[in-house]
Amino acid sequence: MAGDNLTGGNTTFVLLSFEGPDRYSLAGGLGARVSNLSYCLGRNHNTHLFFVGDPKRQGEEKQPDTSLTLHRWCQWISEYNPNGVYEGENEKVEDYSRSIPPFVIDTVIRPAIDRGENVIILSEEWHTAEATCRLGEQLSAAGLRDRAEILWNANNTFGFDRIDWKRLAENSTVTTVSRYMKHVMREKGINSIVIPNGIPENLLDDVDDKESTRLRASLKRDLLLTKVARFDPTKGWNEAVEATARLKNKGKKPLLLARGGMEPFGEEVLYNAHQLGLKVKDVFANTSDIAKCLDAVSNGAKDADVINMKFHCSPHLLRVLYNASDAVLANSRHEPFGLVGLEAMAAGGVAFTGGTGEDYARHLDNAIVLESTDPREIEDYVTYLDKNNQHEDKIRSSARATARRYTWDEVVKGLMDKVSGDREQALAV
Repeated sequence: MAGDNLTGGNTTFVLLSFEGPDRYSLAGGLGARVSNLSYCLGRNHNTHLFFVGDPKRQGEEKQPDTSLTLHRWCQWISEYNPNGVYEGENEKVEDYSRSIPPFVIDTVIRPAIDRGENVIILSEEWHTAEATCRLGEQLSAAGLRDRAEILWNANNTFGFDRIDWKRLAENSTVTTVSRYMKHVMREKGINSIVIPNGIPENLLDDVDDKESTRLRASLKRDLLLTKVARFDPTKGWNEAVEATARLKNKGKKPLLLARGGMEPFGEEVLYNAHQLGLKVKDVFANTSDIAKCLDAVSNGAKDADVINMKFHCSPHLLRVLYNASDAVLANSRHEPFGLVGLEAMAAGGVAFTGGTGEDYARHLDNAIVLESTDPREIEDYVTYLDKNNQHEDKIRSSARATARRYTWDEVVKGLMDKVSGDREQALAV
């Protein structure tokens, strides 16, 4: 297919993923990735997204005002596993791997080829690796393999031990989301093409200054830090907590706004905060109203150093928090791409990244790129920016300019260039 003109009228896209746009299917960054990517592709191309969807919704659903069709898979299994996409995971993987390839070939790929269209399959993460291999093999058996381009993407290292890498490389072009992950893949003997994650264009809208200013005024703190991540040892939670304690011990009045998950490691993080002399307050807000959520945070902060936000944070709310904060601590030790850092930059926030997969981050230009896992480094840079407001303002401005280059529209343009261009050259990047 290399060199073909991939226009909206002659290309059909098939996306294979476990996560997807349903609340049932959203468990992390992968759900946001495939939802936004499929919608962006569907504006100009015939697009089909196959994912483990809500068992109570339509099995097949065309999206209005786009050429995107959602295919909710494994619903008969999900009906008995109502607690989300990864409940009953192994049974779903087996069913997905068995049933997806023949269905996709018969109902999407073969009709598209008969219409004279190109077909591009984009598969995501280890859950779809077996389905991807079988799809390639069944297309070969049907004499159709050279009519479809198959890409399999690694967003993370989860499940790598369950992948037959040789077979996967024989049946697909392997892609990943950053140069950091490209090097991880090389350790597996796999050459991969980097296709980054993106953000929805609306995240570049201006943040309401009144909301962020009112929040800072109501908190009455010298320094505001925000951290949004799963409670996982690799996410830098203990470093964030210790940096907050060090700032407090220096006589500052910091506040850490923390939004973690349900993971057990969260108990250790909060215990460590208590041991460091920090007051932790759980805050609940069972509402989608932004003003009420901000009020809940402000009220909880009156006698706390760490606010444990135990409620859903909408993109709008997160943008206000990122914009209002002196530092958004996206300081993971292992981050394949680092979407939180990019989202913070889009909101005009100051992202502190861990220096792994955040290809977009440039130290002291559009972000703070940490060189170590020492909490004193966070403390030092927060203190520096607090004393150098002009430099901080330049970082915020540069951050938003960088984020504009990572919208999904820009990512799709890059994807199309690499799919229609020279594969050998792309692999060498």
